[in-house]
Amino acid sequence: MANQHSEEEIRVIIADDHPVLRSGIAAVLAHSRRVRVVAEAEDGDAAVEQFRRHRPDITLMDLQMPGRSGIEAINDIRAIDAQARIIILTTFSGDAQVLRGLKAGASGYLLKNMARTELVDYIAAVHHGEKRFPADVTRNLAGTLSMDALSAREIEVLKLVARGHSNQRAAEQLGLKEDTIKSHMKTILSKLGALDRTHAVTIALQRGFWES
Repeated sequence: MANQHSEEEIRVIIADDHPVLRSGIAAVLAHSRRVRVVAEAEDGDAAVEQFRRHRPDITLMDLQMPGRSGIEAINDIRAIDAQARIIILTTFSGDAQVLRGLKAGASGYLLKNMARTELVDYIAAVHHGEKRFPADVTRNLAGTLSMDALSAREIEVLKLVARGHSNQRAAEQLGLKEDTIKSHMKTILSKLGALDRTHAVTIALQRGFWES
């Protein structure tokens, strides 16, 4: 009977750089007979190492951690095991972050303020092959999946705009011509459906192209 229980048990790793949050999640999971926390990680490097060591059924992965980011850790874990099931655990609901997680191979996306009430059900669902995302994130995502994402260069340009740089100054910073920056800005405004530069920065931050 003990072996049967072991086979049914869902083994979990928690990766987050906030020890209080890790402890809180572990405490919630400790009340479930279906789930057992086998390791914790304080950053992306530790997450990959703990995954390699324990090969859990589910990895809960924070996106913003020191050193190797959550997205990078997901990519590295999936390189170790293409079938690895990972749930992104974050405070941020921007669709750009969701898209990055999906592209990296995440199977779920759980907002930290939902964790205590829905975490066990999410883990069980993802363990059984489902993909799980909060309803509000899914609604936001549905409206943007068909939209072009900003390129890495466009994000660089918009970050400089967000810091108050003129086209000329941005061009100097990136080693580009001013006309090239103007062209990038025109494309950015079109992709984001923005009215002007300030509006573009606001939309990009809301969608999670980078952290403010």
